[in-house]
Amino acid sequence: MKLQMLIKKNQEKRFAVKNQKDVPDGLFRKCRKCKTPVLAKTVKEAGYICPKCGGYFRVHAKRRIEMIGDEGSFQPWFEGMEVENPLEFPGYEDKVAELRKKTGLDEAVICGKVDIHGIAAAVAVMDGRFLMGSMGKIVGEKITRTVETATEKNLPLIIFSCSGGARMQEGMVSLMQMAKTSAAIQRHHESGNLYISVLTDPTTGGVTASFAMLGNIILAEPKALIGFAGPRVIEQTIGQKLPKGFQRSEYLLEHGFVDRIVERQELKQTLADLLKLHQNHGTGLEKQNIAAEPEKRKNSQLTPWERVLISRKNDRPVAQDYIDRLFSDFYEFHGDRCYQDDSAVIGGVASFHGVPVTVIAQAKGHDTKENIHRNFGMPNPEGYRKALRLMKQAEKFHRPVICLVDTPGAFCGIEAEQRGQGQAIAENLLEMSALKTPVVTLIIGEGGSGGALAMAVADEVWMMENSVYSILSPEGYASILLKDGKLASKSANMMKMTSMDLLEMKIVEKVFSEPEHYTRNEMKEVIEKLDGALVQFIKEKSTLSVTELVEQRYRRFRKM
Repeated sequence: MKLQMLIKKNQEKRFAVKNQKDVPDGLFRKCRKCKTPVLAKTVKEAGYICPKCGGYFRVHAKRRIEMIGDEGSFQPWFEGMEVENPLEFPGYEDKVAELRKKTGLDEAVICGKVDIHGIAAAVAVMDGRFLMGSMGKIVGEKITRTVETATEKNLPLIIFSCSGGARMQEGMVSLMQMAKTSAAIQRHHESGNLYISVLTDPTTGGVTASFAMLGNIILAEPKALIGFAGPRVIEQTIGQKLPKGFQRSEYLLEHGFVDRIVERQELKQTLADLLKLHQNHGTGLEKQNIAAEPEKRKNSQLTPWERVLISRKNDRPVAQDYIDRLFSDFYEFHGDRCYQDDSAVIGGVASFHGVPVTVIAQAKGHDTKENIHRNFGMPNPEGYRKALRLMKQAEKFHRPVICLVDTPGAFCGIEAEQRGQGQAIAENLLEMSALKTPVVTLIIGEGGSGGALAMAVADEVWMMENSVYSILSPEGYASILLKDGKLASKSANMMKMTSMDLLEMKIVEKVFSEPEHYTRNEMKEVIEKLDGALVQFIKEKSTLSVTELVEQRYRRFRKM
């Protein structure tokens, strides 16, 4: 509604002045997307978003800080550094002096400390008006000092990138800033502090190939240009026209390099939520009521094959249903930082009774369309790599990891094999066995073979009553050992794949009873039991040292 009012207001003002010959400089700003002149005042009121087409204007660094920071909270750092000209490039000092006067900036980045909804953070904001936001020695030095100060003061770090890349006028000195800033980021990572990278239009060249892509969480504004080589350079090099949308935020999200795209008007709240979820809360569970042990009901009326069929039903609750009901403030993150985002795996950070947790789930849908989108819950290698990336992130911030398993198995296809399906699963088993934070896995439907195990090397594994967990599907088992895939019901009886079989064999620790017809509308009692069990699990595991935790997990599998 507010945006519509601004559109109408802008149209009226445009009409009032369109026939005037003398229009003051700076009165209008031209939208880069729709080419429409818009009153500068209207642009500012609309959050630097075009009221006609919704296109984003580039935001000056000082204005950006005003938009995301609490009023009056910003404290600038490292201002007034003197320009250097390592290549003695003709006219370079004069150009810098001219830009300093024109922009009111001392360089292409503003650094300092700011509060975002009351949470302090170190921030560096690049400004494209200053030599296209290119990174020379002063930019690299200011960013490095900001990262070092954040590390020393145990502050979260937020960097807004807007850059054409390395500064050509400074040659190899500029290139070395990539290594310098990256080394500082590594120390900040090792200190256990959060780094959020925000990619704006444009983020290219040496900035992309250094600190911009090293965030624990990488956010991007919609349709921002993001890439190493610029589009013009690529087209000139390969002699081909680039596809529409190439190197834009949405393209990077699809290909696994960005966690999420955030609308500008939602950015401050998103940053505040993420900062809050990464504060040190302790266990936060001491005052919670712990539910009784889950009922271990043995319903012998159902055969193993009947349970297999129940575990596959379309109206059965899927991972997203559990996430929606168990956790608050869930922020989904995307991508494996390698190839693409796998929609068969959902992962992110959430709040559980005020305690930050990492939630990772194999995802199915409730209908054919959703299942096609989720690849019927069968992850590709990038799904397992995304899961592992989020587990390692949880390890850094000491967040418990909660995995939800529901897969017929890892996707078996030519592309999956080419991209290393076996290696990706193996890497998960290796890393999860020694993960330095509590891990619990709940099998909510099918737990198929290594594709399930890749998210189940946990301190405890739980099952829903009518879920199954097996070395192979009953159909595959029958085909291999009984030489007839039609004997799946017989093989299910042989495989001991039901929750009660596995509880008796001590493969799993808990079984949660289900309503007779278990659907999304019948989850209340189940969620109450799960909630209590998770409270108890997190509380108990939080008392262990890292050494004790990892040793207990090793012993759990060593005795099998």
